[in-house]
Amino acid sequence: MKPSLSSDSAGMVRDLLRSSRQGALATLMADSGAPYCSLVNVAPDADGAPLLLVSALALHTKNIASDSRVSLMLDERREGDPLEGARIMLAGEARAAAPDDLPRIRRRYLAFHPSAADFAGFADFSFLKVFPTGVHLVAGFGRIVDLPPFRFLTAIDDAGSLLAAEEAIVTHLNTDHRDTMNLYAVHLAGAPAADWHCVACDPDGLDLASEGRYLRLAFPKRVTTPEVLRMVLKELAAQARAKAG
Repeated sequence: MKPSLSSDSAGMVRDLLRSSRQGALATLMADSGAPYCSLVNVAPDADGAPLLLVSALALHTKNIASDSRVSLMLDERREGDPLEGARIMLAGEARAAAPDDLPRIRRRYLAFHPSAADFAGFADFSFLKVFPTGVHLVAGFGRIVDLPPFRFLTAIDDAGSLLAAEEAIVTHLNTDHRDTMNLYAVHLAGAPAADWHCVACDPDGLDLASEGRYLRLAFPKRVTTPEVLRMVLKELAAQARAKAG
């Protein structure tokens, strides 16, 4: 990731939100208001906002119940000096998943953290979504910028039909077009050959996975309906086959 804050700071934030699987969650202690930090697994919602699965026994969960304000630090995890890589501090409010959104949020989170299925259904576990109020991006020494949510979140207000069909889309792609998922991964995303499959879909791209590795296939244009998605995926498949020879 080579930062260019003048042109692609929002893109860097989106990349970190989509690619990060763990982060440092800061909450405020319920009794004293003192800062408290914990390591959490994260997954991106369709708009890119972080999703969490928390236990009622965890101190950060008790803190959030008292004060929903949180910050979440995500970073590139690059080799060498970690301070040379990009990282963000996302500020926002952590709220329980709305009942209507819970099936989708549960599905997306478990797609990125399948091992969590063993305990996600326990009564003392719940899904939260962090609703950002802003982000502080540090992209290396002296390369710092603050952005409001509309600059880095994916708009989904006009993509209702796509989100409603996401589960069916993912199942269809993996059942009937598994070979194409591998073509996308290898020839468009530059990934090594493996058994790649789709785990999620949103207006900006597909998320693919293989044996715990994840990658992002960005769309060449915004997609808001299953019909447009079908056309875009056909175009991408043709490009991938052409590169494959």
